[in-house]
Formats: sequence, structure tokens, C-alpha cells
Amino acid sequence: MAGQVRIGTSGWVYPHWRRGAFYPEGLVRRRELEHLSRLVGSVELNGSFYSLQRPSSYLAWAAQTPADFVFAVKGGRFITHLKQLRDVETPLANFFASGILALEEKLGPFLWQLPPRTAHDPDRLATFFDLLPRTTREAAKLAEHHDERLPEERSWTTTEADRPLRHALEVRHPSFARPEFLDLLRAHGIGLVVSHSAGTYPYLEDVTADFAYLRLHGNQALYHGSYTDAGLDAWARKVRGWSADHDVYAYFDNDTDAAAPHDAIRLAARLADG
Repeated sequence: MAGQVRIGTSGWVYPHWRRGAFYPEGLVRRRELEHLSRLVGSVELNGSFYSLQRPSSYLAWAAQTPADFVFAVKGGRFITHLKQLRDVETPLANFFASGILALEEKLGPFLWQLPPRTAHDPDRLATFFDLLPRTTREAAKLAEHHDERLPEERSWTTTEADRPLRHALEVRHPSFARPEFLDLLRAHGIGLVVSHSAGTYPYLEDVTADFAYLRLHGNQALYHGSYTDAGLDAWARKVRGWSADHDVYAYFDNDTDAAAPHDAIRLAARLADG
């Protein structure tokens, strides 16, 4: 059975998308997500990468989007970049207690992005993968172990229903280009992020879980340049191939000059046309 395809952007709060570049003139900032969510089916929530968000924010974002909209949530850089996946039981509890579960049925996959300095370390990866909750109830149970960084009035440790959770890993060090890494992802059911970065980082294209996760960082340089018609045609063919038996999430991160939302709409149109 064919999988579901979600196309969107990496974030939505960009000043250079305003004043008609993508957001209409006069659109107030609090309605930018609402506007974008009527044109694409998903978005990567990247504020969660920089700091712990609030439950009230997650509730507001969910309320602003259509019923079938999905958020991918980017894992905190404290976990991936500062701690580099070491000793992260409590940081993970804080992350999942910060309000993420308030998204309920709109909660999509988690994106864990490793920095370029982090090399392949199978033991460290396996330990981290074992800590990741695979259902919303597991995540709620983990969230109960948050520390004082999240006082009770700022924490959210419940879920209305038990839903499966997906996790994807984006790597940026050349040492990950080895079969053993892909085998490890498959063994733990972790999706490999297919990351197109205009040659900046290694490009790996294997599907290692029951879903595919694509990030398009730029056509000519990192975060720069619109994708050409021919380039989008090629990506559409790849997405169709993956979606034959996998769900697919694809996000444009070429945010400079508002290329990302326009490219997301263009790719979605190609897929809608079959």
C-alpha cells in the first residue's frame, strides 16, 4: 500500500519571507504559521532545537493549523551538539516534558541532527537509540523524570492516546558512510535523513525504517538557491519511489530569499499531478 507524503519547510519564522516575498503584505506575524499550513502539509518545528519551548506554544501552534497537519520536531541541540548524545537521560526527559506531547495527533517524526564534528560511534548511537521513546505513552513516562529546569507549571507529561513515535537521524561527518551504520539504524528502526546540502555534507540515500525523511538544504549552496524545475522533477521521482511502500516526509531548508516555501509548493504540485 502506498505511503503518505508530507511536504513542507524547515521552520516558518523568517523575516526575509515577509513583505510579499512569501507572506502577503500586511500579514501579522502571529498568523504566519496559519498561512503556511494552508499551502503545505507539514513543517519542521525548529525552535525546539534552540531551547525548550512551552506547552502553551505547542498548543497554539496546533490550534493554528488544519486538522490533518503534522509537525516534525527537531531534537534539542543541548542533546545533540553540546552533550553529543552522552548522558542524556535527563535532558531527554526535559525535552519530552516541554510540551511536545500537547501536539497529540499532529505530532510527526523527531529529527535528531548531529554536528559535523560528531563521528560514527556505534556504541554511543545504540545507547541513545535505546533511550528514545517509541510511543507517546513511553514519552509521557520519560517526561515525568524531568528536573528543576522545567517547573510543574511549564511541563506537560500526559497524552490523550498512545500513538507510535518515529525518529530520524541526520549525520554530517564522513565516517557515517559505511554499511555498519545503516545496519544499526535498521536494527533500531531509526530513519536515515537523506540530506541534500549542495555537497557540503555527505549524501546518503538509504531508507532504513518504515518511513523516508528528506531535507533539501539548498540547490547551489547551503540554505541558498531555488531548486530548478529539472531538480524538482528528479526529487519528485525519488519521493514517488519511496512512497510506494513508505511514508515520506520532505522539508526544504533553503530559506534564503524565501525559496523554501515556494519550492515546497512546487514539489507538492508535481506529486499531486502523479
